[in-house]
Amino acid sequence: MLQFFRTNEYKVMIYRLFLAYLFYFIGRVLFFAYNASVLDVASTLEFFKLCFYGLTFDTTAIFYLNGLFVVLSMLPLWINTRPKYQSFLFYVYFIMNLIGYATNFIDLIYYKFTYSRTTISEWEVVKNEDNKFDMFARFLWSYWHVFLLFLICSWFWVFLYKKVKVKEIKYKKGYFFYGLSSIVTFLIMATIMIGGIRGDFKKSTRPINLVDANRHISKMQHADIILNTPFALIRTFNKKTFKKVSYEMEQSLVDSIVKPIKQYGSKSADKPNIVVFITESMGREYIGAFNEEKDIPDYVGFTPFLDSLSSQSLIFPNAFANGRKSIHGMSSVLAGIPSFKDAFTSSPYSKQPMNSLVSVLKSEGYDTSFFHGAPNGSMGFLGFSNILGFDHYYGKTEFNDDSQFDGYWGIWDEPFFGFVKESLDEKDKPFFATIFTVTSHEPYIVPKEFEGHFPMGYNPMHQCVGYTDYAFKTFFEAAAKEAWFENTIFIITADHSNTVHFREYIKPINRYAVPILIYSPKGTYMGMNNSLAQQIDIYPTIVDIVGHDKPIRTWGRSLLNPDSKPFVLNSDGQFYRYISDNYICVFDGEKAIGFYDINDLGLENNLIGYRNSEMDNVETECKAFVKDYYDRIIDKKL
Repeated sequence: MLQFFRTNEYKVMIYRLFLAYLFYFIGRVLFFAYNASVLDVASTLEFFKLCFYGLTFDTTAIFYLNGLFVVLSMLPLWINTRPKYQSFLFYVYFIMNLIGYATNFIDLIYYKFTYSRTTISEWEVVKNEDNKFDMFARFLWSYWHVFLLFLICSWFWVFLYKKVKVKEIKYKKGYFFYGLSSIVTFLIMATIMIGGIRGDFKKSTRPINLVDANRHISKMQHADIILNTPFALIRTFNKKTFKKVSYEMEQSLVDSIVKPIKQYGSKSADKPNIVVFITESMGREYIGAFNEEKDIPDYVGFTPFLDSLSSQSLIFPNAFANGRKSIHGMSSVLAGIPSFKDAFTSSPYSKQPMNSLVSVLKSEGYDTSFFHGAPNGSMGFLGFSNILGFDHYYGKTEFNDDSQFDGYWGIWDEPFFGFVKESLDEKDKPFFATIFTVTSHEPYIVPKEFEGHFPMGYNPMHQCVGYTDYAFKTFFEAAAKEAWFENTIFIITADHSNTVHFREYIKPINRYAVPILIYSPKGTYMGMNNSLAQQIDIYPTIVDIVGHDKPIRTWGRSLLNPDSKPFVLNSDGQFYRYISDNYICVFDGEKAIGFYDINDLGLENNLIGYRNSEMDNVETECKAFVKDYYDRIIDKKL
């Protein structure tokens, strides 16, 4: 008898979709288990509430990935229930679902490095890497337990899928039944899927995006529990994040707040050499001298040399990164160009003339060099250094001794620092050099001869921090013997932070905490400055130091100028965070959605309900900086 009501087929299809929800929930539990220390969930009930809110985002990802499967399952064909067709559906279902599901497992580990769900912008960072396969193989080797968990979950998913099967009904060959029930059911399911992909059924609202995960949370990091990685990748695919803002502001107001064109002093006869260290993952938490006044219970630092150097330097214990990744740090420090949602260097706007430390110092007669011990071109540094106009690039190729290769990222810091020092010995004066380090990084290893030499601390990163600190010690001891050393200004900072231990640095704002240290062997710059500082301030500060007297484009300020207003602007990939005066403003790109006391680094007490004129001013400042940032980048006025 002809089956107009395909009840069994529909029940099985719904069961298979339910399995996707089940395993997304399991993925969310694993994500929390691996990152509980930074997600700060107060109770089991709170976690399950976040999981409930996450169902909306799971639905979008699941319906995107299963759209073809649903259509093929519901088409009224005479072969629908045949074993071969069901086998075909099996492969359609699992190819799409397991590819999407696998991305959730990336964030079990990667989240602690970026503090945000992985988006398509990560691909922009690695797509030009020559060693992508090696990096993937290393990930599998280092985090075999994550790969094992994925295999176990996948096997269990397949097992449960096969437990419930479609009953075979042998329709007459060639019969293509357009039963009314099939048509109606298909239209109902199509409506449900469209609503699920959008996030609701309201025509008046846009489809949900990453920002919507923040609707029901009290702590910013909880949005990452609500989200899932397939959703984050899908929603950011082919999205244009570099675009002008939607709000209007008078240009005169923008210019009066931002002061994007700055000019410092007059030319100086003394042109010191400039050496900038951008230290891989060297969060401010690790350096004792930067935490002396933080009142952190049981605090321990891991950088005895940098602590001693800090006592002879000008340090900024309230400095922050302007981005979340290494390439963000390069553009922020060297060109004063932060990255918010995506890396500026990966955007089509990076290929334009721009003011930078390189252009300014070359105009002052400096020889300019960029040093990075990784394979040449890694992280996009070679490409961007060419855009900036460095005279020389020194990488793993120029080091030319693979016996010192760490097997993962590049040449160990200590021998590479020796190479840097020897290269600087041969430079014409004045010179400008940037050194981007590699060792203080996952997989948290040091050369075999140094194993056990440094304190293991509270997490694997601490041993690497100790080793890189030792590399600094050997560099400075060797450089101090050279004639060029006395007339050199050294700036030490980091690209971003890394794994944290102390609760003070788990707080969302402090996840961007990096050191800024200025050292002059002549003792010109000394002391502790507790005002706000950020990576983009390094560029104008060096311009001020060398006495360049021509106007420059910079969003930062000279840290040596007491009259400049301190502020910090960065982004977690979704929202901007602007710190100024007495408040932290969380800005969604159009309006402020939160104000927090400047000491509320955990963003726990939103004061937006008590809004005052000072908050209004802070929001206006934030809007002005964001507007000028996109206007200048897109209009090519850098």
